[in-house]
Amino acid sequence: MTDFSIEHLGSRNFPNPLKALLDFHYRSDNERMLVQPEVACTDTGFELLLNDTMELAGPREFIYFNPNQVRAAIVTCGGLCPGLNAVIRGLVMQLWHVYGCQDILGIRYGYQGLGNKRLEPIQLTPDFVSPSKGSGGTMLGSSRGTPPTTELVDNLQTMGIDVLFVIGGDGSMRGADALWREIRKREAAIAVVGIPKTIDNDIPYVRRTFGFDTAVAEAVKAINVAEVEAKGMPNGVGLVKLMGRHAGFIAATACVASGHANFCLLPEVKFSLEGQNGLLALLEKRLVSRHHAVIVVAEGAGQHLVQGEGCDASGNAKLGDIGGYLKRKITEHFQRKDMPFGMKYVEPSYLIRAAPPTAFDQLYCDQLARAAVHAAMAGKGGLMIGDWNGRLTHVPIRALNGQSRRVNPSGELWFSVRENTGQPQDIG
Repeated sequence: MTDFSIEHLGSRNFPNPLKALLDFHYRSDNERMLVQPEVACTDTGFELLLNDTMELAGPREFIYFNPNQVRAAIVTCGGLCPGLNAVIRGLVMQLWHVYGCQDILGIRYGYQGLGNKRLEPIQLTPDFVSPSKGSGGTMLGSSRGTPPTTELVDNLQTMGIDVLFVIGGDGSMRGADALWREIRKREAAIAVVGIPKTIDNDIPYVRRTFGFDTAVAEAVKAINVAEVEAKGMPNGVGLVKLMGRHAGFIAATACVASGHANFCLLPEVKFSLEGQNGLLALLEKRLVSRHHAVIVVAEGAGQHLVQGEGCDASGNAKLGDIGGYLKRKITEHFQRKDMPFGMKYVEPSYLIRAAPPTAFDQLYCDQLARAAVHAAMAGKGGLMIGDWNGRLTHVPIRALNGQSRRVNPSGELWFSVRENTGQPQDIG
C-alpha cells in the first residue's frame, strides 16, 4: 500500500502574507483528493484511509518560515524541456511579490553545480527572470548525474539555504528525496519541493507534466511535414522519430492529433519487421494501395531489434538507434523489391526540447510554481507537485518507488491511435 502522508519541518506559527493581499481560501492538510476516483459504494459504506487520498496543494493559513528571512534556491536538472524558464519565473515572482522573500539563488548547471563550491549561483530577481518566460531552455543551465548527497546538503547548509526547489525528472526527484532524507537525518530546517519535469510525461501521479503540450504541438508539425514529403515522392515514406524512452505518450498523442500517421510504434507495444503481418509487409500493402505512408516511432520502441551501449551520466541505459535501423531496413526491403521508393527521415527531438512553451504550458508552469512555493513556505518537504484528476496535489516523492507511467496497450489512448492509423493491434 502506498503511503501518501506528507512530512513537515515543524509547527507553522507565521500568518500567510496572502492575508494582506486578498480574501483567499486556505487549504487545510485534511483536504485531500481520492487517488482512485471510481469508488464502489455498498450498503455498509466505506472508510477512506490515508493511503486512498492525496493532500491537495494550495496556500496554508499559517506557514513555517518567516518569509522575510528566507533564502530560497532553484535548480534545474536533466535534459531540456519546454517551460523550464516559465517555472523559474513563476517561483521567483511568487516568492518575491507574494511572500516577500527577496533572497533567491539560481543554482547553475543542476546538481553538479550545487556540488561545486566554486560555481557562484545567480541572484534571481523579477527583472532578471521576466524576459525569459516564453523562451526555451533554462536560464540556469542543467546537467545529468548527482554528486554525493552528503556533499550537496553540506553546501546547502553552507549557503544558508532554507528552501530548495528541484525542477527535474524521475532521477532528479530521487535525488531530491535523498536530499530530504539526509536533511531530516541532520534535523536541519530546509524544505525540499520538486516540480516534476519529463517531456515523456511518464511520472506516476502526474497526469500531465509541463512541456508535454508543447512537445505534442511540435511533434504534430514534424508528422505533418513528413506527410507532405511522402506525398511528393513515388511510394514515399515519411519516418519520424520522437522522444519516448520507455513511454510513448508523445508519439501516441501526436499521431492522434495530427491524423496523418499510418503506423505508430511505441515502447509499450512490441512489433516485428518480418512476417505476413510484420511492419515491412504492412507498409508494402499501404504503398501499393495509397502510394505514400507516414511512420512515427518513439525512440524507445523496438529495442529488441537494436543494441544500445552503456549508460549516460544519470545512469539511464543508452538506447539503440531505432530510427536509423528502420530507415536502413525499409530502404533495403524496397530496393530488393525493385519498386520506386523514396524515404524522408525526420528527427526533431532537439528542436522540440528547446522549443518555447505554448501559452497553455506557460499557464500550467505558473500554476505549478505557485503550488510549490505554498508547500515550501508551509515547511513541507520530500514532495513534488502532482496533477491528479484536474487538481494539483502534494505527492511524497517516496511514493514513486521506482514506478513510471506507461501507455496502456488496452487503454483508450492506444485504441485512438489504432483508430486513426488503421494499424492492427499487433504488428508481426
